[in-house]
Amino acid sequence: MLNPRDVLIRPLITEKTTSMMQDNKYTFIVPLKVNKIEIRQAVEQIFKVKVLDVNTIRVMGKTKRMGRTQGKRPDYKKAIVKLAPGQSIEFFEGL
Repeated sequence: MLNPRDVLIRPLITEKTTSMMQDNKYTFIVPLKVNKIEIRQAVEQIFKVKVLDVNTIRVMGKTKRMGRTQGKRPDYKKAIVKLAPGQSIEFFEGL
């Protein structure tokens, strides 16, 4: 069993995700191996909120070039967490 702090790597803050916060949806980067149940439990334990729904998206890393050499950015997983009405995560409130 993973520590809840190991499940949520960092929040993902973009223009699109900040507009989703109006609908009580928050986005996090999570490890590739975790499932929706582990993500739900981690968010509920860390932020003391009620999670209604969890959607996950696996994002493949882009191939990048620097001159002749070619490399690849790492793959990662995004988790979009929908909270119960009237609840919010204070971490995101200053944005």
